[in-house]
Amino acid sequence: MSISEARLSHRRVLNIALPIVLSNLTVPLLGLVDTGVVGQLGRPEPIGAVGIGAVILTSIYWIFGFLRMGTSGLVAQSHGAGDGAQVGAHLLRALTVAGAAGLVLILLQVPLFWGAFRLAPASAEVEAMARDYLAIRIWGAPATIGLYAITGWLIAIERTRAVLTLQVLQNGLNVLLDVWFVLSLGWGVEGVAWASLIAETSGLIFGLYLARHALVAAIHAARNAATLFARDKLERLWRVNSDIMIRSVLLQGSITSFLFLGAAQGDVTLAANQVLIQFLSITAFMLDGFAFAAESLVGQAVGARRPDRVRRASILTSEWGIGCSVLLGLAFWFGGGAIIDILTTAPEVRIEAREYLVWLAFAPLVGIAGWMLDGIFIGATLTREMRIAMIQSVGLYAVLVVTLPPLWGNHGLWAALMLLNIARGLTMARLYPRAEVTARPSMS
Repeated sequence: MSISEARLSHRRVLNIALPIVLSNLTVPLLGLVDTGVVGQLGRPEPIGAVGIGAVILTSIYWIFGFLRMGTSGLVAQSHGAGDGAQVGAHLLRALTVAGAAGLVLILLQVPLFWGAFRLAPASAEVEAMARDYLAIRIWGAPATIGLYAITGWLIAIERTRAVLTLQVLQNGLNVLLDVWFVLSLGWGVEGVAWASLIAETSGLIFGLYLARHALVAAIHAARNAATLFARDKLERLWRVNSDIMIRSVLLQGSITSFLFLGAAQGDVTLAANQVLIQFLSITAFMLDGFAFAAESLVGQAVGARRPDRVRRASILTSEWGIGCSVLLGLAFWFGGGAIIDILTTAPEVRIEAREYLVWLAFAPLVGIAGWMLDGIFIGATLTREMRIAMIQSVGLYAVLVVTLPPLWGNHGLWAALMLLNIARGLTMARLYPRAEVTARPSMS
């Protein structure tokens, strides 16, 4: 049975989504181990150095997260169309971009880290340790960015169990090397960096192994490099990924501005907001799987030129996303206080966070439309529409964060963030019919 004829079912959605949810659970575990092993050194400076170094690299690498989403949409459409050569070719192009981006970061590491430490100053000892950490880990830039592309490729062809295996192997190796290098060999902060570098490189090697047949087929199918990297293919790759990058920068900028504006409410409120933001991270970990399922199934339907399957895939994945968001909202409503107590022991922060917990209980339901439509639009490669919707929503958010906090304080700030998510959902919902239009058979 061809991909275009394979049955769209609840089981198929879960087969894609659940491994992603499980793989996401390994990410915070790794951060805990990184912090835990350097915490055994008995000094605060190593903890601060690893923390600030990881934040700097995560912020830089995050810019290239568009490769995951862009690759997913393009590959899913080629997979749905039965174009095996392009399934591998899209990945090969994305890996080329990843390699080039990684090399640029390595070459520009000195000014990049100089600028980062000017924005996030630390004590001389912490900064020195963090620089040692960064000087090692930056060599993993091509691997880390390349893994974005490989992950998007695996999601697009519904091999999310391979994504789970990749994450478990990479993060498991990282944990083992953390313990060995830091606690047994006494390498300190540099040991954490070497563990991450080796794990990232090993992850890339394993990812390339998983994609080996598609990459070889793409190379054989192309007559030469000029064919593989034809101008129209590169222009489409650039168009899709640049739209996603702009959208992502605007979204991240909104979240960052939320935290900065919260600082104006006082240290306790800032800390409470930081605790409550973790509820949004939990929501992301849980809902990512269903959004990724939408990317894969909608993209395949577009590639197969089946608008009916675009609608069916959108409805099926969204049903699961909505169900999960309801459960999360209930969990936050009834168990949010316990989660807050786990995340902080400061009495004043616990009290402050509880005052605003109601916003987080509704956050999954408020954000589910935008979350699922992101996946649907990525699958349909409606990235221009995503960018336009985000620009409009952020424009509204900019007005709200200026007008609401002076009236309602931190409640006004949370209201602005919730309304941003509602606006994202509404603006994309209005444009959803274009997803089905893109799947209509060509009249030529």
